[in-house]
Amino acid sequence: MSAGTGALLEDASPLRSAGFRWLMLYRICTLLSYQVVAVAVGWHIYVLTRDPLALGLVGLAEVVPYFCIAPFSGYLVDHLPRRKLGSAACALLALNAGVLALAASGMLALHGTWPIYLAVAVGGIGRSFLGPVYNALFARVLRREQFARGASLGSVVFQGGLVLGPALGGVLVGARGAGAAFATGTVLALLAASALLLMPVTEPPRPQQRGPIFASIAEGVRFVAGNQVLLGAMALDMFSVLLGGAVSMLPAFIKDILHAGPEALGVLRAAPALGSIAIALWLTHHPLQRHAGRVLLLAVAGFGLCTIAFALSRQLWLSTVLLVLYGMCDGISVVLRSTIMQLVTPDDMRGRVSSINGIFISSSNELGAFYDGVMARLLGLVPAIIVGGCVTLVVVATTARLAPRLRRLDLRELQ
Repeated sequence: MSAGTGALLEDASPLRSAGFRWLMLYRICTLLSYQVVAVAVGWHIYVLTRDPLALGLVGLAEVVPYFCIAPFSGYLVDHLPRRKLGSAACALLALNAGVLALAASGMLALHGTWPIYLAVAVGGIGRSFLGPVYNALFARVLRREQFARGASLGSVVFQGGLVLGPALGGVLVGARGAGAAFATGTVLALLAASALLLMPVTEPPRPQQRGPIFASIAEGVRFVAGNQVLLGAMALDMFSVLLGGAVSMLPAFIKDILHAGPEALGVLRAAPALGSIAIALWLTHHPLQRHAGRVLLLAVAGFGLCTIAFALSRQLWLSTVLLVLYGMCDGISVVLRSTIMQLVTPDDMRGRVSSINGIFISSSNELGAFYDGVMARLLGLVPAIIVGGCVTLVVVATTARLAPRLRRLDLRELQ
């Protein structure tokens, strides 16, 4: 490699941007806060109820308010100061975790599990702003030619939060109780708000005249619906994780199948993210360009196969390895979908398109948790996970047939 080429690659590194570094701090803190609280809530709810459906209701309690607010959050991100909106959203996460901390410590008396679900719902409202704020600011702190590397580094940070968050949550719950985990989540959310306020970034000028809010939201929906590559990537992720995910059932799987404790929950919750970090680091130095669509479809198929194998495992070490591979497949999907979205979306629509993407992702995660809980109640825990993995393979085959432009995608065509 020549000296000139090395200097060019160094200059292209997103980490040279101070704004990008602050954005990554914001992202890791929000993720750690959410994951620590999620582990603590899941364990606490299952200890109280011993019902896998109750775990699914945690996801439903979060996704319903998320769905109600997400279309409007994207509109607001496109029309109002993004850092202030993100800071307010972090404050809601802190409020959610703070209330749960007071309840777990006995300082706030709760009767039944419904107040816990209510606190989770408040967190869902805050989360509806986090993704649109992140994606809109991402495009302001990086140049276009840095987007692919920035998406890979963002995925490393994202998955790092998914590794550290569950592990930290499991350790805190096991050693100090749920109250300590919730209190830690509160502090992390406040740190994320501070990172946004300190971020050096020039926000785009706000439009002098705002169109009708519902017409503006509809414009974003039409943009996504009219782009086969973007819509196909979003739908592939949504349906595969909605129908084939297994992470939401881990508390029940650990207690009833693997017979382990909360520390093991932290390990297994972190394993998929560990795999995603490994693949995202590799993609940072070897960005996918050619045959990106085929790689995406194969990765999601691998995701389904790992899900089936995980359901059949009865050893903690084997389950951990399978979830690492599961995470590697999911990590490829995350990086490619993020890169596609950044490359095809106009700057003045990033908030709305990101909120639509967030609805797809939340559908796959939170509604997937509810779906998994219902299927586990009807079929049993292990058969439900096996069926989900098989359905994922069907989703891949269907997407490959219905979205030929995605199947033939070369990312160089979008740059």
